[in-house]
Amino acid sequence: MHNFEYKENACKLLTLEIVNLLSSIYEHKGRQQLFVEAKNNELSTLLEIAKIQSTKSSNRIEGIFTTDKRLEELMQKKAEPRNRNEQEITGYRDVLSTIHESYDYISPTSNIIQQLHRDLYSYNQNGFGGKYKSNDNIIAETDGNGIQKVRFAPVPAFETEEAMRIMTERFLEEWNNSKTDKLLLIPMFILDFLCIHPFEDGNGRMSRRLLFFYFIGLDLLLENT
Repeated sequence: MHNFEYKENACKLLTLEIVNLLSSIYEHKGRQQLFVEAKNNELSTLLEIAKIQSTKSSNRIEGIFTTDKRLEELMQKKAEPRNRNEQEITGYRDVLSTIHESYDYISPTSNIIQQLHRDLYSYNQNGFGGKYKSNDNIIAETDGNGIQKVRFAPVPAFETEEAMRIMTERFLEEWNNSKTDKLLLIPMFILDFLCIHPFEDGNGRMSRRLLFFYFIGLDLLLENT
């Protein structure tokens, strides 16, 4: 099984170029906070727009979509889903709201990730929401001649639960000890999650919600420093 050594792997990423980029990001973050304080009302409006646009884009990547009018109605809870696409969009909306509104009260352990995945499919009775994959999956591509080949083989199904437990425990340990730059830890965690590919479906959308979760945490952390 893969070793989730976040501190060791993060050190390998600290090239001069990346260190300079991290410094630039934190510098711009300080300037951004001044803008947030001065334009809070405008940013609240932009936040609602961003939620709709991110939901639209993240789901469309997976071939899940509806009309802009219906999307806005679903996001504002002014309509109920009419078909499978809208059921999945509505579940995505709920997970987004949970993360945004309850960040301080949840910790992304393996159990919480399963619960968020369950909520993602709460309007779609497919039977695998919140359950780790029961069959091995592969990441494949098809070339111009129609020949398919395996690009990547994720963690086998029988190792998935243990891999998720170890990954989240090691990550949260490193996240909480504040010895490794969190801007490096976040993409490392998302990559590990995708390499495990723990669910039958919805792995891409879950990875984007987890990415959102950790950037909220990073944003709040920087506000208090």
